[in-house]
Amino acid sequence: MSGNRAVVYSKPGSVEVRNTEYPDLVLKDGPGVNPLNVGRKCEHGVILKVVTTNICGSDQHMVRGRTTAPSGLILGHEITGEVIEVGRDVEFIKKGDLVSVPFNIACGRCRSCKERNTNVCLNVNPDRPGSAYGYVDMGGWVGGQSEYVMVPYADFQLLKFPNKEQAMEKILDLTMLSDIFPTGYHGAVSAGVRPGSTVYVAGAGPVGLAAAHSAQLLGAAVVIVGDLNAERLAQAKSFGCETVNLRENGDLAGQIDQILGSPEVDSAIDCVGFEAHGHGKSHGEAPATVLNSIMEVTRAGGSLGIPGLYVTGDPGAIDEDSKIGTLKIRFGLGWAKSHTFVTGQTPVMKYHRDLMMAILSGKAQIAKAVNATLISLNDAPKAYQDFDRGVSRKFVIDPHALVK
Repeated sequence: MSGNRAVVYSKPGSVEVRNTEYPDLVLKDGPGVNPLNVGRKCEHGVILKVVTTNICGSDQHMVRGRTTAPSGLILGHEITGEVIEVGRDVEFIKKGDLVSVPFNIACGRCRSCKERNTNVCLNVNPDRPGSAYGYVDMGGWVGGQSEYVMVPYADFQLLKFPNKEQAMEKILDLTMLSDIFPTGYHGAVSAGVRPGSTVYVAGAGPVGLAAAHSAQLLGAAVVIVGDLNAERLAQAKSFGCETVNLRENGDLAGQIDQILGSPEVDSAIDCVGFEAHGHGKSHGEAPATVLNSIMEVTRAGGSLGIPGLYVTGDPGAIDEDSKIGTLKIRFGLGWAKSHTFVTGQTPVMKYHRDLMMAILSGKAQIAKAVNATLISLNDAPKAYQDFDRGVSRKFVIDPHALVK
C-alpha cells in the first residue's frame, strides 16, 4: 500500500491537509524528528488504519505559534485505529484488532515504565524523558491526524477493545481514551477528589470538561467550573456542574462562596495551562493566573491537579521570563497552606483500561460531556479555526468515514 494524507502544521495560525508518505516500521527523517531517532527500527510496532483521531488543545498551542514546532510537522496524538500490519517482534496484538493508543509513547522496558510512569519513558526521546506523537520536542514520532500511522511498542502500549462491534457503537466515547479522558481523570485523582468533596476546575475546554465529568465519577458533591467563555460554561452546566463566569466577575473566591457558603474548595484542577488570561472584563494574558487562583481557593492541606500544559519554550510569551517557562507564582502561599502539587503529562496507561470499562458499562458519558463532534479529514483546517475561536466542541476526525 502507498500514500497517506495528514493534517500538517504549516505556519502560525494555519494547518493544511497534505499528501504524505505511508508509514513504515522505522522512524524516518522529517520535520521535528530528533536526529538521534532517525532510522530507529520499530519491529515491535504496528501500522494502524486510523478510525478516529481528535484535535487537542495542546495541538492548538503549536498552531498558534506558541511553541518551537517546525513547519511541516504532522499533528495528532489522540489516536484510535485498526491494526493492519504488525512488526516481526509483535506477539499479542493481531491484524484486525481495534485499539486505543496512549498519547505517551513508552517502551515498557525502562525504570519509569516499569514503575508505571509511562509519561516519562526514558528511551523514546533523546532530549528528555517523555514523548508523544506529532508534538514539538517529543522525539519526532509522526502524528496520527492522518489516514495511517505507525505505533511502536505495540504489545506494551495498545489497549485492545474486547468487542469491535460494541466498540464502534461507542467510538465517540472510546476515542477519548487516548488522552483527554485519562488526562481529565488524572487531574481529578491528583487533586484528591473523593466522594463528598468540593472541586474547582479551571477551564471549560475539553480537558476541563473531562476533568469535571471525572470528578463526578469519583463522587464529588459539587463540581464548579470556571472560564471566560459563556458557551463553554453552558456545556459544563449541561451535565450538572456549577459554573463561574470569570469574564463577567473576576472575584473567583466570592463566586465560590455564593455557591458553597465558603470561599474555598477541597480540591482544584488547572485545565488551562500557560496561555492563561487574567480575570475580569479587561483581562489580558497572564500565564500564572490559574496557578495563583487555585492556590487561593483551595483549602489548607488540599491538593492541586495540574494537567494544563506548561512549556519551557514559548516564543509568543508576554515577557522574557515566560518565554522560558518562568512564571510569577505565589509559591509561598501554596507552602503556607501545605498544598500538594501534581504536574506533568498524564500516564495514560494507569487509567485507560478502567475508563474503557466505565464507558462500555454506560457509567461514563464522556462524549456527551465534551460535546464530541465528528468531522472529515478535509474539515480539519476549519475545525482548528473554530476551536481557536472558543467553540465548545471536541472535534473528532474520521479519516475513512468509518463512523456511523
